[in-house]
Amino acid sequence: MIITKTHKDLGIKIPYYLITDKKQLIFVVAPGQDGVEFNKTSGYFSDFLGMQTYQCLYGSGILLMQKNDEMGEAKEFKIVILNPFKQVIVSAGWVMCLVNTGNSYLVVLKSSVLDGKYKVPKSIIEKRGFSYYVVEKKGEIAFEQNPNYHVHPQITTE
Repeated sequence: MIITKTHKDLGIKIPYYLITDKKQLIFVVAPGQDGVEFNKTSGYFSDFLGMQTYQCLYGSGILLMQKNDEMGEAKEFKIVILNPFKQVIVSAGWVMCLVNTGNSYLVVLKSSVLDGKYKVPKSIIEKRGFSYYVVEKKGEIAFEQNPNYHVHPQITTE
């Protein structure tokens, strides 16, 4: 099954796609930008208690991970640079998002499909994204604070 996320769903000009079968999910994020912000998936997390594996198959980008407190404020913010064959394990409780910072499609395989416990956190919707936006400034990739958060934790890398 192929699910298309269009600009009407996400508020961006170029869609991303989800390709699913019974055991895995493939994200395909188009290159480009919406204003200065790079194209991305909507942030989501799953109540799945185990680890979830993401593997970059093609392209380049960034996997954003954020852990929020009970009030929806960011407690931790991590990034992982994605290139082909890079594999990332995400623990339960983290909100994640894929950002395409390259010139071609970003294709990422997730080890399990989105199930009934999949959800987009209310705080991510209300605050219009994560605590940082991934933007282009003077031809470089930069992180800009989302003004809808009171707390902007230090950015760590994995």
